[in-house]
Amino acid sequence: MDLRKLRIFVEVARHGSFSGAARALPLAQPAVSVAVQKLEQELDLLLFHRHDRRISLTSEGKVLLQHAQRMLEDLRQAQLEMDELKGLRKGEVRIGIPSMLGTYYFPELLMAFKQRYPQLKLSVEEAGARDIQQMIDAGELDMGIIVREQLPESLEAELFLREQMVVCLPPEHPLAAQPSVSFEQFFAEPLVLFKPGYFHRAFIDRLAQQTEYPMQIEFETNLIPLIRKIVGKGFGITTFLAMVAEGDSELAARPFSEPVWLDLCIAWKRGAYLSHADRSFVEFLLEHSRV
Repeated sequence: MDLRKLRIFVEVARHGSFSGAARALPLAQPAVSVAVQKLEQELDLLLFHRHDRRISLTSEGKVLLQHAQRMLEDLRQAQLEMDELKGLRKGEVRIGIPSMLGTYYFPELLMAFKQRYPQLKLSVEEAGARDIQQMIDAGELDMGIIVREQLPESLEAELFLREQMVVCLPPEHPLAAQPSVSFEQFFAEPLVLFKPGYFHRAFIDRLAQQTEYPMQIEFETNLIPLIRKIVGKGFGITTFLAMVAEGDSELAARPFSEPVWLDLCIAWKRGAYLSHADRSFVEFLLEHSRV
């Protein structure tokens, strides 16, 4: 059943005449009459009683009118929603963010994005890089934050942040008196680390493998405040992104003797369709990139 013919049929019924429908559409009156006749032929039903100067719906026409109005309203609502998504008046961004970035980098950014697009819904999942990747692959997240070195073939990404990894230790620690800390010195200390699955831990594991120094892991936790407290009390040392230690009087931050930088990306499933809301978030993130 042709939607164009249904739309014409509804207008004829609403105006009670072919001429009135023709003015409203606007179409030539013969085109309106032909469209209704073709619809009647397709259905093999008479939809209008035709009088000298007026028309009225048949019982069959009244039944069709109810269905046609509902169909056209559903179509209008669908088109409106698509237009709203395109215009970023509605929509949702589902993103996975590691806890370190979720705490120290993204809060102000997310609020600024929300201020620009107040009708968009932000759904943020805190998780490690491994879980974020799995959730993107499973369609549970649209996007996530991944370290570029850990980016799998199944994802494509845009770089938005380059940040240095620094050694964090108590201010009174002997290594805090040095301008930098060597890998050998770092791995000689008891370590406080994230659990496997987080980019922080993957970075340390990879560094230990590359340098072939053994690790002395004293504490494992994904709770950043707990890690800070343990390190601040002198029970071990750790590494954080430099932004985490900025302005913290209870922690001393020193770069590695061979500076280490992490490239962080916004990633999504390769070949997947990104909604207008998702693309706008990516564009917004790149506007505020620090690379």
